[in-house]
Amino acid sequence: MNSLDSLQSAGPAVVWTAVLVMVFLECALIIGLFLPGDSLLLTAGIALAAQPGGSTQIWALSVGAMIAAVAGSQVGYVIGGRTGSRLVARKNGRYLNAHNLERVGKMLHRHGFLAVLVSRWIPWIRTLAPLVAGAAGMNHRRYTVASVLGSVFWAPVILLIGFYSGGFLERVSWLLPTVIGTLVAGLIAGTVIGLRQYRLEMSRPVERVCAGVEVPASQ
Repeated sequence: MNSLDSLQSAGPAVVWTAVLVMVFLECALIIGLFLPGDSLLLTAGIALAAQPGGSTQIWALSVGAMIAAVAGSQVGYVIGGRTGSRLVARKNGRYLNAHNLERVGKMLHRHGFLAVLVSRWIPWIRTLAPLVAGAAGMNHRRYTVASVLGSVFWAPVILLIGFYSGGFLERVSWLLPTVIGTLVAGLIAGTVIGLRQYRLEMSRPVERVCAGVEVPASQ
């Protein structure tokens, strides 16, 4: 309980830093494949429900998380564009493998705008879609619009679900601290395991994979 009190007394700064960094990484870089982004957003929302002025903070953080997601997706798109049609996968990798990259490429080719929009809600596709979209030459303007809309309906929604759930939990004095403590412990464990998985994934042999058929500009 003392450690939980210390976490809460640190104020929204801890929550803001964790959320913005994690959201950006999950949308921009391969390491995001192994980070518990959705769980963090939910936990952050619940934690802010226990903070003074939490209602103001949650709306501000929702906007910040949306901006971080859009910025991360733009970085991922640029990296994919510079990589070209030949993406780097890991042989027998858990997530960064030829099969997953090809699946994302086909999905973008078939559904384009809609695929980018929906990908926000699918963790591993959320990270790979910007990279593959850039490599496959998807129209940047349409990609950006889909990315922004997807961000609006992803990070803010999960944060607000967590926040209002925390409001209900706060009605029972012992329940909210217990839930927050459990979620924080799970996040720490998930992040440690994820970073270990990332190191293992990056140690696997490299294989080149085609990003898939070029995404039509109309999509």
